[in-house]
Amino acid sequence: METSLSKAQLDSIRASALKSDFPLLAANPHLAFLDSAATAQRPAAVLDAQRRFYETMNANPLRGLYKLSVEATQAIADARAHIARFIGALDEAGNPQQDAIVFTRNASEALNLLAVTLSQLTKLGPGDEVVISIMEHHSNLIPWQQVCAQTGADLVYLRTDGDYRITQEEIEHKIGPRAKIVSVTHVSNVLGVENDVPSIAARAHEVGALCVVDGAQSVPHIDVNVRALGCDFLAFSGHKLGGPLGIGVLWGKPELLDAMPPFLTGGEMIDLVTETGAVWSPAPQKFEAGTQDAAGVYATNAALSYIERLGMRAVEERERLLSIYLCERLRELPQVAIIGPKEGERHISSISFDVKDVHPHDVASILDMHDVCIRAGHHCAQPLLTYLGWHSTCRASVAFYNDAGDIDRLIDGLNQVWRIFHGSR
Repeated sequence: METSLSKAQLDSIRASALKSDFPLLAANPHLAFLDSAATAQRPAAVLDAQRRFYETMNANPLRGLYKLSVEATQAIADARAHIARFIGALDEAGNPQQDAIVFTRNASEALNLLAVTLSQLTKLGPGDEVVISIMEHHSNLIPWQQVCAQTGADLVYLRTDGDYRITQEEIEHKIGPRAKIVSVTHVSNVLGVENDVPSIAARAHEVGALCVVDGAQSVPHIDVNVRALGCDFLAFSGHKLGGPLGIGVLWGKPELLDAMPPFLTGGEMIDLVTETGAVWSPAPQKFEAGTQDAAGVYATNAALSYIERLGMRAVEERERLLSIYLCERLRELPQVAIIGPKEGERHISSISFDVKDVHPHDVASILDMHDVCIRAGHHCAQPLLTYLGWHSTCRASVAFYNDAGDIDRLIDGLNQVWRIFHGSR
C-alpha cells in the first residue's frame, strides 16, 4: 500500500502497548474496536477508581459531617477543579473555576439544561432566532427545536459548503441581529471535521448572542481550551474520554450560571425551603438536584489523570496519524466511498463511509463476525445525512489505544463483505 506517512510515523502506530491498560481490549486481543465516537473503552485505572470510591469513601457527599462524607465531598471538589484545569476554565488569576463545573448525567442532559434555562434567561420569543449547524447530533438539535416550538422563535441552520466547512460568509449571514443563542458542535460525530468555533463565538457575541459548544467529540481527542474558543458554555460526556457511563459535564461562565434558573429541583440545590417557596443554592449546586453519581465523578477524574499521563498532545498526534492511515486504507477500496473530506488530517477520530450496494447494517453485522466493531446508521444526525443525500452510513472512529492492525482488520473485513455480496472483485 502507498501512504503519506513516513516510516517513523507508520512504525509509531503499528502496535499499541496501551491496549494492556484496558481490560476489555487486553482480554480480547483480536478485537478491533473502532467505535470510540460512541463510547471509549475504560482503562483499569478508571475501573479501579470507581471501586475504590465504594470501598473506601462510600457516603453521600455534601450531606454528612462525618469523615466518609467529608472525603466524598472533597473528591467531588477535586474533580471539579481538575476538569476546569483540563479545559482551560481558569479565572484571571489562573485558578480553576471549579464552581463553573456542573455535573449532569451526560452531554445530552447538559444541552437540555441549557436549552430550557437559556430560553428563559434570554426571554426567547417570536422574532428571535436560535442558530445551530446542520452537523448537530440530535442532542444539540432536538432541545432547540422544542424550545423554538414552545417560544415561537425561529431555528436557523449554518450549512456546510462543498468542502464540508462552515464558511465565514455563512457565519456572518446566518448569525444576525435576531440571534439570541448560537449552539454548535465543535467536532462532527459523522464527518469528523472541526468547526471554527472561535469565529462562530466571536460573531455570536458581536450580535449580542450567547454561544454554546457541544464538545462531546472534541474534548476526548484534541486540546480544548474554553477561553481560546471564546464560548459561553461547553458540554461533554465523561464516557467518551474513558470515564464511566452516566457522567456529563457542563462548563459555563460563572456570571451566566448565577443568572440562570434551575433545571431540576429537589434536595441539595436549595439554601432555604418554606411552605410557600425556596431559595436556590449558588451554582453549581443549583443545577445538581438530588444525589450525584459521586463514584462516577471520582472515576472520571481518574480518566483525566490517565490521559494527562499520556499527554494530550501525544494523544492528538497519534489519533491524527491513525485517521490519516484509516482514510488512505479506505481509499484503496474502489467499492468504498468516504463521506466527508478525503484528507485524513481533517478527520478528528471519526470517518463515515459507504460500501457500494451494501446496507450499512449488513456491513456492520458481517464485520462483527470478524471481531471488528464499527457503527452503522444515521449516527443521531439525520438532518445532516439528509442534507448530504444519505439515509445511513458506516462509521469507523479511532482512539489513542487503536493501532494500524485494527484498521488493517477493518479493511480485510470490508473486502470480505464485498465478496459475500458481489463475489471476488
